[in-house]
Amino acid sequence: MAPPALLLTCCLVFVGVAAAWDLRTGHIPNGLTLGGLGVGFALHVVVHLVDLRSSGLASAALAGVVNASLGVFLCGLAPYLLFRASAMGGGDVKLLAGVGAFVGPTIGLELELSAFIAMALFAPIRLAYEGKLLTVLGNTLMLVVNPFLPKGKRREVPRELMTALEFGPAVFVANVLVMVAHWMDR
Repeated sequence: MAPPALLLTCCLVFVGVAAAWDLRTGHIPNGLTLGGLGVGFALHVVVHLVDLRSSGLASAALAGVVNASLGVFLCGLAPYLLFRASAMGGGDVKLLAGVGAFVGPTIGLELELSAFIAMALFAPIRLAYEGKLLTVLGNTLMLVVNPFLPKGKRREVPRELMTALEFGPAVFVANVLVMVAHWMDR
C-alpha cells in the first residue's frame, strides 16, 4: 500500500470512530482526538522513515515531524478561528488537527475543504427535514446584519435558538471521497 493510501486508511479509522461518537453524543472526546493526534503523528513519522530511509534516518524522521506539524497547524488554523468565533466545537478543531497529523498539510487541507463542502450541502437538507431551516436562515441573516446596524437597533440571537450540527460525519464522508479521488488518480 502506498504511503498516502496507508495514511488515509488509518485516518479513516480515526475519523470513523470520531464520527460515530459525534453522532451518538454530539461531542468528540478529548481522549479520542488527542490520542488520534499522537497516533497520527507517530504513524506519519514512521511512514516517512520507511519511505525516505535512503536519505538517512534523521532527515526522514525530521521530514515526518515537519510534515505532520505543518498538517496539524494548517488543518487546525481555520477551525480554531471558527471555534474562537463560537462557530465550531473544540472537538471538531482537534479532529481536523488530528487529520493533519495523519495525512499532512496537502491532503489534510483537501480533506478539510471537502468536509466543509459536505457540511454545507448536508446542513440545509437536515434543517429542512427538522423544520428549522427558515429559523436558522433568519438567525443567520440577523447575525450578518447586526454589526452594520446602530447599537440601538441590534437584536441578539438567543443561544437556545442557535442550531448545532455534528461535524464528525462530514469529515468521515470527506475522508472517503478524498481516498476515492486519490485511488482513482493512481
